Amino acid sequence: MSNIYQFSVLNNKEETIELTQFTDKVMLIVNTASDCGFTPQYQGLQSLYDSFQAKGFEVLAFPCNQFKQQESGTNEEIQQFCDLRFNIKFPLFNKIDVNGDNAEPLFSFLKQEAPGILGSKSIKWNFTKFLVNRQGEVVKRYAPTTKPEAITADIEKLL
Repeated sequence: MSNIYQFSVLNNKEETIELTQFTDKVMLIVNTASDCGFTPQYQGLQSLYDSFQAKGFEVLAFPCNQFKQQESGTNEEIQQFCDLRFNIKFPLFNKIDVNGDNAEPLFSFLKQEAPGILGSKSIKWNFTKFLVNRQGEVVKRYAPTTKPEAITADIEKLL
């Protein structure tokens, strides 16, 4: 597999979404959590979405409870939290695992295409971000500490 368009995922209503629907879009794919020190990054993600969505940019957020159980809510509770705290407009997907035997296949692919520091394949924490170009190719991986606004120039280059 050379791009993400061969994957389908479940949205937060557990409906199957073919990633081909994002063909020709630049995407930032993020594993998220509601009770994490990085949770305020939702605001930055929404700001990027507001700035670039009309130019063909999407944020895909995948809640994950693998890191100190910082995403313990149901899909509905996560959506309500994001709506109330951050008024997000980008799609939230089904809560997933990003590491281990039950890792979401999309994230296994993302990790393979853009390893972490020292070639690490695992995701170390919430709010790890993957930038994907219009061809569905993984361009870059960002650490949880990288704030969304720090990715602006990389997004603009791909748009």
